[in-house]
Amino acid sequence: MKPRAKSLILKPGKEKSLLRRHPWVFSGAIARVEGDPGIGETVRVIGSDGAFLALAAFSPQSQIRGRAWSWDAEEDIDPAFFRRRLQAALDYRTTMRIESDAVRLVHGESDGLPGLVVDRYGDHLVAQFSSAGVDAWREAIADALVELTGVPNIYERSDADVRGLEGLPERTGVLRGKAPPVPLAIHEHAIQIEVDIPGGHKTGFYLDQRDNRRRVYEAAQGMADADMLNCFCYTGAFSLAMLKGGAKSVLSIDSSGPALALARANVVRNGLDPSRAEWMEADVFKALRELRDQGKAYDLIVLDPPKFAPTPATVERATRAYKDINLLGLKMLKPGGLLFTYSCSGGVSPELFTKIVAGAASDAGVQARIEGRLAAGADHPVRLSFPEGEYLKGLVLRKI
Repeated sequence: MKPRAKSLILKPGKEKSLLRRHPWVFSGAIARVEGDPGIGETVRVIGSDGAFLALAAFSPQSQIRGRAWSWDAEEDIDPAFFRRRLQAALDYRTTMRIESDAVRLVHGESDGLPGLVVDRYGDHLVAQFSSAGVDAWREAIADALVELTGVPNIYERSDADVRGLEGLPERTGVLRGKAPPVPLAIHEHAIQIEVDIPGGHKTGFYLDQRDNRRRVYEAAQGMADADMLNCFCYTGAFSLAMLKGGAKSVLSIDSSGPALALARANVVRNGLDPSRAEWMEADVFKALRELRDQGKAYDLIVLDPPKFAPTPATVERATRAYKDINLLGLKMLKPGGLLFTYSCSGGVSPELFTKIVAGAASDAGVQARIEGRLAAGADHPVRLSFPEGEYLKGLVLRKI
């Protein structure tokens, strides 16, 4: 007897997002699963009318049960498929002018490879496999990356919390070649930055903020005798931009002692005057209140917090946190000063973030105008069919 095709059969009316080329199939959209597919296995997604919709990777433990690979029923999902998708992602990056040897080469769904992130740091690649589909093809993807990039060293950082939702264990370590040095130095515009690939956040660093750091640097160049504040500073990349731009002083706050130690080293590496940089290991919310009570004021402030809303259920709580720090930041901003404020929470839309910051300004009794809207760099693309890819958003505000 011929085995049944491994398929996800959708409920009536649940095919609309796939027809718009959105790659996710949620568990609630599925009427039944046929053929007993394994974790990460390729399945056919079929509408309630029997029409083919997509080929997808099956994830039985996730709320996102399927992630679409292709809308072509005849396409083979095999090593050659991943080589083609990776080549397309690499070719796209060659169209960009990126003044750095640290670049995002693959950005998940936006590059047609759901759950895969690949960053290049000089002679080392860092790969993160966060979905069952790409995890099942991990070895083939690693082989193709070495072949197509010519970079022999791949370090895996598959330790994001989302792997637990996929039923996958965390995994880190050398995938190909040799381990990266700790720290590893990269360059970005006119700045050198030491990063910790095995132990740092994400894949070791926040590459998505590259263009925004450049904008802070340019703003600092236009401010004479300015005092600046960098909150949630991590390893001090925004602080370096401020100091390199000519800030008189920069106070940088983070709760991580090791991150601040690397930030201090980055100041020395760039030949900047350490006496212009002050570091505070503290809870940022508490520190901002203390600085406000002390009457401190700054010409330029950066608020770049971690992801306050990792899931839709946490958006309400995140809204309060974003409003709190922006209210405090706006109060301490000098008239005419600039606030660079960000959210990296995918559940907080750009429109909602603007509304939150406007509410903070109103409660602070502050008038400000929007001088810019910020997003991730071009190597973190967003597909129209996948708006969730627009996770990083920000505003440049000038206090009136």
